[in-house]
Amino acid sequence: MRTGYPFLDDGGPVLAFAHRGGARHPELAGLENTQAAFAHAVALGYRYLETDVHVTHDGVLVAFHDALLERVTDGAGSLEQLDSRELAEVRVGGREPVPTLAALVSAFPDVRFNIDLKAGAAVAPLAAFVREHGLEDRALVGSFSGRRLRRFRRLAGPRVATSASPGEVAAYVVLPARLARLITPGGPAALQVPHRRGPLVVASARLVRRAHAAGLPVHVWTVDDPDEMRLLVDRGVDGLMTDRTDILRDVLRERGLWADRPHRGREGA
Repeated sequence: MRTGYPFLDDGGPVLAFAHRGGARHPELAGLENTQAAFAHAVALGYRYLETDVHVTHDGVLVAFHDALLERVTDGAGSLEQLDSRELAEVRVGGREPVPTLAALVSAFPDVRFNIDLKAGAAVAPLAAFVREHGLEDRALVGSFSGRRLRRFRRLAGPRVATSASPGEVAAYVVLPARLARLITPGGPAALQVPHRRGPLVVASARLVRRAHAAGLPVHVWTVDDPDEMRLLVDRGVDGLMTDRTDILRDVLRERGLWADRPHRGREGA
């Protein structure tokens, strides 16, 4: 299946995403979304990095999941109330700085970024960032907010791949592919979904068939169990996001779906 988006078409039959850099890898405890975590994933051979984006008070895009700093850093309060110089003093896990999106793009010039928009204030800066850095083929943007995602699509234009909003996913869960496509015009380039939501299997064989009939790949998050990975690969999903980058690499290797590639990074970046 070809989508017309290099981000989705050039990575092989099953895309492997390092979720927040591989947040549950034994060597990365407490270091999610840090440059150290992403470098670790790239050294393992990952070429798709999943991250989250917030924006500082002075408009700098940073890779960070939470709106508040307390869970993973030695700081406190709202990230968006700090300017970038103040945030530069904060440490994730007591030792790693919160990376800017610009630093990650520079440090890893041969990888692609799956970006979750976490705040409305980040929408316009991210659209401008993608355009200014020529990332149209290196980024896929998603959000749990349909409103944020619609605004990003308007600003970024159709060349930038986006994943489905929750409402768009629901259309494919309950409707045949043709009807789901009709009611999501100008919408997603991919469905990115959990395997399950409570008792409901979201990434079902039926959903995969419907998405494929509409020309949309299906990526599943966040899968850390090897048997679950194998089940989903057998189901025909097109990508897996994991916190256990070591386990997913091993599963894809055993299926002949992993290609080891040398990393072209930038020393000291």
